[in-house]
Amino acid sequence: MCEADFDQQDAQVVCRQLGCGAPAVLQGALYGEGEAPMGTKDFQCGGHESALLNCSSASERSTCSPGTAVSLTCSEPVRLVGGESRCAGGLELEHEGEWRPVWGRFSLWTLKAAGVACRELDCDSAVSVGRRSESSRRPVWRISSNCVESGSALRECAASGYSSYFLNLTCSDKLFQPNISVSSSMYGVSGAQQQGFQVFRGSTFTISCSIQPQYPGGSFLLSSSTHNYTQPAVNHSAHFLFPAAEPAHQGNYSCVYHVSAFSQNFSSESRLLSVTVTGVPSDPEPFIIRAVVLPLTQLLVLLVTVGLYLYCKATRGRSPSRQEDIELDYDDLGVPAEEEGAQGAE
Repeated sequence: MCEADFDQQDAQVVCRQLGCGAPAVLQGALYGEGEAPMGTKDFQCGGHESALLNCSSASERSTCSPGTAVSLTCSEPVRLVGGESRCAGGLELEHEGEWRPVWGRFSLWTLKAAGVACRELDCDSAVSVGRRSESSRRPVWRISSNCVESGSALRECAASGYSSYFLNLTCSDKLFQPNISVSSSMYGVSGAQQQGFQVFRGSTFTISCSIQPQYPGGSFLLSSSTHNYTQPAVNHSAHFLFPAAEPAHQGNYSCVYHVSAFSQNFSSESRLLSVTVTGVPSDPEPFIIRAVVLPLTQLLVLLVTVGLYLYCKATRGRSPSRQEDIELDYDDLGVPAEEEGAQGAE
């Protein structure tokens, strides 16, 4: 279908017809259809229809030019509500266009069955299965754990019913991937090379590990081919200091974040960071300019400033006044100022 002829209401109908949740992503061509134009119908859905063919459509067919076919991603029709995180709470399922709590025999719902729901929620493994109760019965979706454990999706196992008891699930959230970076003392890191980072021998450098907040605490393992270092996570980060770079510090490093939650241990590893220790910069010219020329320039500026200050101080007060200039002029004529005045009177 053409992107211009497909809107949010059409997407809702398609996702419902597929037995999925609400539309998650609606965009232009995603899979690179062929270059030839395609013929398609313009459906006009209200969003409540059960199938696309139940929507009204124009009698004539429209033509999609290459690159304008629509792509659609539907969400899973399952959610957890009322919990402390997105991966904990009361289990609800959307089926036949209606969201209802899920009921199942609590004693028969194993962590294996709960794990199916956790995966559909894009969470990690199941941690616990519980139940909550209400004072009155209401419509629920009854789901057998045996059906779920057989490999079927939750919506394929749903049957309508009534209950005052509902399932609560707690899933572990997927850990983010940690970040790894390196910094160094002035002139220590030459910058990113194709193989990683180059650190000058004898310089101080630090490898930092960090992760987005999900769980409190935890620790970071800085791992290389020759050494392992461990530090507790403080504000979801850790910094590993190397006071003087040596050839033994060369290698590929990664940060591994470890944390305990829900009586389980979880871990996540960063990308690899390659560190090379060298005695001289690969491009010495910038290093020489910074390390030699710059200090000499600063010294020259200082000497010029001091010289100007001493010159001004030595010449201060030595410039003759206007009156002294006049008296000097009379002296040059050989006539004192008083005698000149007397001769004028005669």
